[in-house]
Amino acid sequence: MKRYFLGTALVAAMPVAAAAQDCGEVSIAEMNWASAQIVVAVSEFILTQGYSCDVTVVPSDTTPAVTSLSENNEPDVVPEMWPNSAGAAYEKLKENGRIVELTNVLDPGGVEGWWIPTYLAEEHPELTKIEGVLANPELVGGMFNNCPDGWGCRIVSDNLARAYDLEGNGIEVFNHGSGETLATSMASAYENEEPWFGYYWGPTTPLGKFDMTSVDLGDYDEEAHAANQNADTPDPKPSAFPTAPILTVMTKDFSDNNPELADFFSKVSFKTSEMSQLLAWQDENNASTEEAAVYYLQNNKEVWSEWLNDEARGNLSSLLEQ
Repeated sequence: MKRYFLGTALVAAMPVAAAAQDCGEVSIAEMNWASAQIVVAVSEFILTQGYSCDVTVVPSDTTPAVTSLSENNEPDVVPEMWPNSAGAAYEKLKENGRIVELTNVLDPGGVEGWWIPTYLAEEHPELTKIEGVLANPELVGGMFNNCPDGWGCRIVSDNLARAYDLEGNGIEVFNHGSGETLATSMASAYENEEPWFGYYWGPTTPLGKFDMTSVDLGDYDEEAHAANQNADTPDPKPSAFPTAPILTVMTKDFSDNNPELADFFSKVSFKTSEMSQLLAWQDENNASTEEAAVYYLQNNKEVWSEWLNDEARGNLSSLLEQ
């Protein structure tokens, strides 16, 4: 594989960023999962080379990031915040006007659902709806690949399995012990073009690597979905999974003092499906986060060039013209 390095392959081909636009210091939270790390690497490169910023990347996670924002009003930017995982402390930050939600950094957001391989959907279109799956259990292998033990999605899927009466319709619920075995089951079925039916979410490497079709579970019912998150729900009801918003958040103070950077981050957005494909490329090439970021920058210039102001676009013009 051709190796890519942010500090060499791109920077060596560019002039030094103009000192006239010195944005000063910026601190960015880097969450400890792959998509967030790529978003930060792409943003850091553009801020450094396009806007002449002095960027500090702060390793973090959802709870530590919210705590730091609450107690210290930093870091300045959290590029991949999942509000549905952040709890009441995050809502309090919003209510108090301490943060600004700039954009959906992943569009449409985090996706969850029950999936089948697209080759199966094309051969048997009836399986694209849950009613068709229930009527033809043998076509999906007679098995539902459930969330691993201990995961939050396990409770919802357990309740949905009861709501749709999977076992009563001849579909065994197989509870995976880990995310690795769940992903491996999908990969094995796909490589052999065998039936597969189960839960998965994105952006993730498997959904980027394998062409999967989400099974239509019917309408999203907010009340039913909320009840389905309780393991003790006595009578679970059907509901589709909602799309989870994944946002770029900036402190209000930093946004007010740095309107050009707030404008930049308000435009930084990746399609969820495209992020899954980027994660798949990273996995298949055994690439680092930095290499994945460079791969994105080199192959999506028409997208990220629209994020820039005129001066940053000028600073990065040699890269854009390559």
